[in-house]
Amino acid sequence: MNSSLCLRLILPLLCLLISTFDCTAQEQTIEDREQRIRIAMEPATEYLRKANGHALLVYKNDFLIYEEYLNGHESTQPHVLASGTKSFSAALLNVAQQDGLLTLDEKVSDTITEWKTRTHISEVTIRDLLSLTSGIDPGPTGRVPIYAIAIKANALEPPGTKFQYGPIPYQVFGELMRRKLAPQDENVDGYLTRRVFDPIGMKVALWRKGPDGQPHMPSGIFLTAREWAKYGLLICNRGVHEGKPLLDQKLLEECFQGSKAQPGYGITFWLNRTGVGPDDMVMAAGKGKQKLYISPSTGVVIVQFAQTAAPEYKEEVFLNKLPKRLWTPRPIASGN
Repeated sequence: MNSSLCLRLILPLLCLLISTFDCTAQEQTIEDREQRIRIAMEPATEYLRKANGHALLVYKNDFLIYEEYLNGHESTQPHVLASGTKSFSAALLNVAQQDGLLTLDEKVSDTITEWKTRTHISEVTIRDLLSLTSGIDPGPTGRVPIYAIAIKANALEPPGTKFQYGPIPYQVFGELMRRKLAPQDENVDGYLTRRVFDPIGMKVALWRKGPDGQPHMPSGIFLTAREWAKYGLLICNRGVHEGKPLLDQKLLEECFQGSKAQPGYGITFWLNRTGVGPDDMVMAAGKGKQKLYISPSTGVVIVQFAQTAAPEYKEEVFLNKLPKRLWTPRPIASGN
């Protein structure tokens, strides 16, 4: 088994975190602190290891404090995010609204004009699409249609009345964005890269595309754990990167509000309904237990890679095995 453990420890941060690991700052060497963090993280790490986990990274107040790779996975190895890809549509939505391309509550049929004469579908908004309450047939999970097929989906329910999980609504959003960007001769993945990925220094190893040459919006991105963490830190810092606002905070906060149809899902993010961890914790999640946990109030970002369908793996059990004091509120001066 190839595994590595990397701890980036910044002295002021560690002094802040000392109480998390039940020790006194003045009495410790850096090596002591590293060891205490290892010990504190061991229960969660071993639980993930036994479930065929591949990576576990923990950031506190913007600093990487724990990093372990498991079961042969390596730090430089890109990993499939599966449906963890969906959360990038929150950033795409955000910058597109800033650029005047759309608004969250505009009708999709204003852009996909073929929908204007279709019952129920004509009333679907972008919010409905990305909260998975559009009422259109969501399609089977894991089978991503091309954009032209996705926009032909039938209405199953009036918009806003039922939560239905699947890839088609995100592919419809992809087609909407393709049409919005056509006048400026820019494609969807290129626009998102220019406006979000490049500014935060996030390198995408692979983004799967369909036969139409368009990116899969609900799935298909491959990243290393540290690269995915860069997006998590942007969200954790409420859309601010290195002191510069990149995402609109008010619109970002809209993404963390559940719908009447599904209080546990916002706009592209799952919300914390486990009863474990901070109330403001949100999550991007994909098949196989890919997880990006984000808590702005505590300054915590956790990246989890795995390839497991183990029924014995429970999210709330994993979260309960993390050090409880990890969730201490972040200092007012930390983050944004």
